[in-house]
Amino acid sequence: MGVDALIAYEPVPPQEAVDAGRVILRNGTAAQLRRAGPQDAELLRAFLDRVSDEARARRFLAGVSAEAALRALMPSDGAVTLIVLTAAGVVATGCYVPLTGPEPRTAEVAFLVEDDQVGHGLGTLLLERLAMIAARAGITHFQALTQPDNAPMLTILRESGFQLHATQADGAVDIEFAIAPTAESVDRAAMRDRVATVASLRPLLRPRSVAVIGASRDPDAIGHRILKYLVRGEFAGPVYPVNPKAQVVASIPAYASVLDVPGPVDLAVVAVPTAAVLPVVQECGQKGVRAVVVVSAGFAETGPAGRALQDELVRTVRAHGMRLVGPNCLGVLSADPEVRLNASFSPVFPAWGSVAMSSQSGALGLAVLEYAQEMGLGLASFVSVGNKADVSGNDLIQYWGEDPAIRVILLYLESFGNPRRFARLARAVGRAKPIVAVKAGRTPAGRRAAGSHTAALAAGETAVEALFEQAGVIRADTLEEMFDVASLLAEQALPAGPRVAIVTNAGGPGILAADALAAAGLQVPEPSPELEERLRGMLPPSASVKNPVDMIASAGPQQYRDALGAVLADPGFDAVMAIFVPVGLCSPVAAGEAIAGAVAAGRAAGVAKPVLACIMSGTDLGGPLVAGSERIPTYRFPEAAARALARAHAYSRWRQAPLGDIPVLPGFDGDAARDVCRVAVARGGGFLLPSEVDRVMAAAGLPVLPSVLAPDADGAAEAAARLGFPVVVKVVGRTLTHKSDVGGVQLDLNDAAAVRAACARIEAGLAAAGAAADELAGFLVQPQVGGGTELFVGVTQDPSFGPLVAFGLGGTLVELLRDVAFRITPLTDRDADAMIHGIRGFPLLDGFRGRPPADVEAVRDVLLRISGLVDAVPEIAELDLNPLVALGRGRGCRILDARVRVG
Repeated sequence: MGVDALIAYEPVPPQEAVDAGRVILRNGTAAQLRRAGPQDAELLRAFLDRVSDEARARRFLAGVSAEAALRALMPSDGAVTLIVLTAAGVVATGCYVPLTGPEPRTAEVAFLVEDDQVGHGLGTLLLERLAMIAARAGITHFQALTQPDNAPMLTILRESGFQLHATQADGAVDIEFAIAPTAESVDRAAMRDRVATVASLRPLLRPRSVAVIGASRDPDAIGHRILKYLVRGEFAGPVYPVNPKAQVVASIPAYASVLDVPGPVDLAVVAVPTAAVLPVVQECGQKGVRAVVVVSAGFAETGPAGRALQDELVRTVRAHGMRLVGPNCLGVLSADPEVRLNASFSPVFPAWGSVAMSSQSGALGLAVLEYAQEMGLGLASFVSVGNKADVSGNDLIQYWGEDPAIRVILLYLESFGNPRRFARLARAVGRAKPIVAVKAGRTPAGRRAAGSHTAALAAGETAVEALFEQAGVIRADTLEEMFDVASLLAEQALPAGPRVAIVTNAGGPGILAADALAAAGLQVPEPSPELEERLRGMLPPSASVKNPVDMIASAGPQQYRDALGAVLADPGFDAVMAIFVPVGLCSPVAAGEAIAGAVAAGRAAGVAKPVLACIMSGTDLGGPLVAGSERIPTYRFPEAAARALARAHAYSRWRQAPLGDIPVLPGFDGDAARDVCRVAVARGGGFLLPSEVDRVMAAAGLPVLPSVLAPDADGAAEAAARLGFPVVVKVVGRTLTHKSDVGGVQLDLNDAAAVRAACARIEAGLAAAGAAADELAGFLVQPQVGGGTELFVGVTQDPSFGPLVAFGLGGTLVELLRDVAFRITPLTDRDADAMIHGIRGFPLLDGFRGRPPADVEAVRDVLLRISGLVDAVPEIAELDLNPLVALGRGRGCRILDARVRVG
């Protein structure tokens, strides 16, 4: 059996909706994709008039009339047609038409691309999108019928990465293929997506020429400042001021319109009043500008009217194939010596470095650029994305991920536009270079009313934490911490392990450092006897040669060089922290030089482990600590250094671990589960009936207990006799959330009389709780399962992130204990393992104090099936399995109670 038969592959999430939104062509130009409808008849007729006779003959049978061709492009019963539009109108179409016949469910697929757009990847892009849409509609295969000489069509299919099966007869080629994603199809789609995105952003971050539209003669105006900073930064290309009221601005000839600029313009920076933005951007499109930065405010951030204006701006930009940063932003900077672009109103132009940053806040960007300059941290690129109307952090992650000069990516985020795409991109890029993020808005104003355990447990930032953990993103709590971490990662190697040596000239700071490192999950191990002996030979008798190595206050530059050299060379440590306090005769500058000298000597000897310096003095060191070409990250206090090192170590562990796979689940039938849920939605939604829950669980291959829904106590007793004693009787309520609150779970029932008595107690409990007269919908009778560990698995829908899976210890105390791990779907096998091992109660599953170890493999299978279920059935709004009982190793697990709400 091949690998693809064992692993389920996720298609590359598009920038926006699968069937609507921005698409990027291979040459970097943007366009708009959407479904065709009856209103598009004239657009499609004009498209057919423009394509060549040869192209029409390849798409349609010879002799087909224009009207027949138009009808073939219009959507009909079950058929889907996608169109790609630019300012010229429709430039490409792709459609599928379901075929009637036996399984597998097959649709015929075909494409038509305008002649001058062939080769830009439109056909392959349309095939990707049609395959996603068709899969959601239950179609499993595509079929294409074409001529042997139809090179464009054959190229589209070959480049898709799908496994093609072709037969040739009667002068035609019949090609059939399964549309389920494969490793090759996903890899090729990701490559095409990456190439197109990088090409589209090159005119933005590496432009050959820049026009400043709104370049004012007023030195205080934004447009004037942008022009001044572009020139002051020595941009490596021509700069064109655009001002209809001036012939010269800042001693540079100006133009009344961008259309009057004599040469090509890659990038236009727009700093005009809000009402003038759209006409100006329209002119940019006519000029052939490739990218625009709209600094002007007054768009979506102001309300519905501004949102409508921003939507029109986006339509204009995409119609002309441009990319847009903003509106309402600071601008963009690139410190690359070959570019030197300061297309912003920031007076600070950063030194060239290996860090790139995206910020959603323009004002914050000004402070960030100044702070980086104070730290001596070089930036390669900075982008203020503003309202993120087009270019977003996802695009920049892709671009910077491909830039070999970038070592660290920093993100200041206030919201997520496409979390699933972010997760995929961050996970891929993060395997090569770290992404450090500050997410604002951690404290929600409130938590929505909980209708399930999962919703009650999932706080506002739960999804963000899960997303970052799965994608390997380093989350910093503050901007200061983000730059502390970046300072370390930009220059130092990742720690190979958690063992840290501390070298200090004062005991107190060494103790603080040791405490901070231990609190962050790192280790401060004792030196080996051999290292202790070496240290005794180079330090005073009163010095401590343990860890921290306390050289005492009299330590001078030579002691720093010797002691640091010894611990750097020792294989018992993975990182080194050097601390200096001005308590003796040694100056901070001399101590810094000694630390740098020891690092340089260690590097010359082949030692690559990271080194952090903590100089607890306000004395100006005369610049950053530098060892050769390497900058040593320097901190004022040891706690900051410890936090930065802990973040780097956690990231190193994530990067060294395998990514994990989404396994194929035997016996999983998502279509059958969705059919059940769709029926419930049609009657108004809400919680599924017990019989419906059983059918959904069975379709997903989940281990649900046999159960019988009885209308009354006598029916419950009869059901218990059929199932076999002992049994459990549970209340089935129409609106009830927590059964235990009303005594709704009755255990250890060994005969019919006990069952009837249990039903009476349940009815009394409902009455005592003030339940409505019609709340009782019946009694659920199940066999009683003995032993095992009670667990909890749940799902809630996050409005931005989609399904959020929860796992923890179960039973009635789940919300009190709050020992729960969360992940965003789809779960990989590694995600499921991390959830199981990540709860505090995991020892209970691992044989704690003589308990038999639980069947962890079966628990993992449940998590993966729940993930697959909620992805296959988007109608599921909430789901709780509580308890899920994990039996002994090899015995599996059982779902004792399941609740599913659809809507």
